[in-house]
Amino acid sequence: MEKLKNYIYGQWVEGTGNGIPLYNAVNGEQVAISDTEGLNFEQALDYGRTVGYKNLLSMTFYDRGEMLKKVALYLLERKKKYYELSYKTGATHVDSWVDIEGGFGTFFTYSGLAKRMLPNTPFWVDGDTQKISANGTFLGTHILTPSEGVSIQINAYNFPVWGMLEKLSTSLLAGVPSIVKPSPFGSYLTNAVFQDMIESGILPEGAVQLVCGEPGNILDYVQDGDSVLFTGSATTGRKLKALPSIAGNAVRFNMEADSLNCSILGLDAKPGTPEFDLFIKEVRNEMTTKAGQKCTAIRRIIVPENLIGDVQHALSKALDQTKIGNPLSRETRMGSLVGKQQYDEVVRKVNLLKAETELVYDGKHELVDADYEKGAFMSPKLFLNDKPFEKNISHDVEAFGPVSTLMPYKDAEEAAALAKRGKGSLVGSIVSHDNNFVAETSWKMASQHGRIFVLNRDSAKESTG
Repeated sequence: MEKLKNYIYGQWVEGTGNGIPLYNAVNGEQVAISDTEGLNFEQALDYGRTVGYKNLLSMTFYDRGEMLKKVALYLLERKKKYYELSYKTGATHVDSWVDIEGGFGTFFTYSGLAKRMLPNTPFWVDGDTQKISANGTFLGTHILTPSEGVSIQINAYNFPVWGMLEKLSTSLLAGVPSIVKPSPFGSYLTNAVFQDMIESGILPEGAVQLVCGEPGNILDYVQDGDSVLFTGSATTGRKLKALPSIAGNAVRFNMEADSLNCSILGLDAKPGTPEFDLFIKEVRNEMTTKAGQKCTAIRRIIVPENLIGDVQHALSKALDQTKIGNPLSRETRMGSLVGKQQYDEVVRKVNLLKAETELVYDGKHELVDADYEKGAFMSPKLFLNDKPFEKNISHDVEAFGPVSTLMPYKDAEEAAALAKRGKGSLVGSIVSHDNNFVAETSWKMASQHGRIFVLNRDSAKESTG
């Protein structure tokens, strides 16, 4: 069985322990072993701060942007083998496209930004020079330089490629070396892409390192100038943020965690309107893409109280038509969760939701060329919270799978109030053709959302979702 190697201090190093067995999410067969035992994390961090930092600092923004573009092109030529590995994580072809080529897209995007928005220097003079004295002989300006440290990214299991590349795109463009720590589940895909990045010879020495497996004591050695980019559960994130090495050394800590995103159906969007149909399609897609394992998936479906029955019926019918099974089958539209461990965790969260809300749809899908016993398959599940201002479980618990909850509202005021019950969401969406409803709802919910997505018959054709 292949043991994934780690890439640290400029060489491929195999762990010395038994490691973690990694399984095919579709059929349960073992794929690889990840192991970090015996690695010298202190040396890895020092290597990044010295060799990696020095090499990236010698490059201008234009150089770094061109580097990103070349790497993306190199990986794009080799994408076929990444898809073959991605299917083993339970991802369909469409799911894999988002992860793999979406990841490459971040490199292309930031490469373009470098040429359009940044200077051809290793640092950035930000804004105009400001006169501080009356005669203008005493001046001030802002200058942005790379942090003299290493960016440690601790990634989630749902996007093995995109999760790594979206963080590398900004760190490398800024001139900051990185250590990538993917989730063990699906890390065999991350490892394959990373190997090709190194073999390309495009990245300077020390710019990137890879740790495939448990993080061990790597965070014990962070210091001022380093940063930690964490994607995962809020519980784990809060524990890491409170570590003495992070809290005591002013280490920058960025956390993307639980997000109970919502979608609001406008009061005008009755059955038979384009908006109603768009809403059902959008919610169905968000529940089933990546088997609901997305940070931006719709967890709360906020619907006019007089349309709850219509939405429940239409959405249940749409979910019934979703083919679940082996991602390699042409029929399949939804694959599996990433593993049995994640399946058990989603079941635990589903049981918490059952304590306060009603399970109104629990699809009994026959699998396409797959077996529930062997794979980590879960059918879509739809809950109804009939009193969303009293029953808070829907606003507090995220089942990270194909699970969502319907809830009623009376007017724009209530819709916005329910949206904000998520206590800070990555995205919220409004599906309506009533500009007044959209305007009132969006500004009232904006304070608790990173992005508000508006969809209607006019924007649907060009909308990216």
